Amino acid sequence: MEAVHVLVSGTVQGVGFRATCRRAAASAGVTGWVRNLDDGRVEAVFAGSPAAVESMVGWCRSGPGAATVEAVRVDRLEAPPSDLAERFEVR
Repeated sequence: MEAVHVLVSGTVQGVGFRATCRRAAASAGVTGWVRNLDDGRVEAVFAGSPAAVESMVGWCRSGPGAATVEAVRVDRLEAPPSDLAERFEVR
């Protein structure tokens, strides 16, 4: 299992990013969460097979159609966080 922490900046709030991310994560078979930050970025944690996690990181680089992604910061985690649910959730 692999886990990453992702910060996405640009026009990523108010464009359906979190809801679309949840659907993409369910399709990819990853667990974790996504949430808006007060500074306008979106934060997410993805955990699952390396291929599934990489698929979600790739998805974040474009996001939903109405988003304009300017940057994606990805930090690999040594282990999945202990607060992960059994499914992907919007926080």
